[in-house]
Amino acid sequence: MQLIHKDRAEKFKEKVCPDCNQLLSELYPDELCPLCKERHLFNDVRDYIRENDVREHEVAEHFNIPISKVRGWIREGRIQYKGDTAKSITGVHCRICGKPISFGVTCAECHSLETLQVVAASKKAEAEEMRFLGKNRVE
Repeated sequence: MQLIHKDRAEKFKEKVCPDCNQLLSELYPDELCPLCKERHLFNDVRDYIRENDVREHEVAEHFNIPISKVRGWIREGRIQYKGDTAKSITGVHCRICGKPISFGVTCAECHSLETLQVVAASKKAEAEEMRFLGKNRVE
């Protein structure tokens, strides 16, 4: 499929994203498609965080992106700051207990409790289901 797009683009002088070979409009201003641009930006941000001891507002300022985008990546668990989370991230807290967290939406303790509750609920449902006596008995 990608080869077809590339051949068609060469034939009709259309733009093609060099990473994914997606056809782009001639009016589209960038060389990369929006998804590839986002992926490259995320990789650059991740590398920058690994190399530097920075806070989310410094990352947003360095890459000229909104802080909400950086916090969104943190909540998704895609990036995590190193070091003391209380000092490095502002405004990202566990949705259950409110403790400052470095990524995701819940802290490790609440995540474990949620997992245990899901397992317990499934075991309870399994225990309450109807059973038939002698169903597997061979006569």
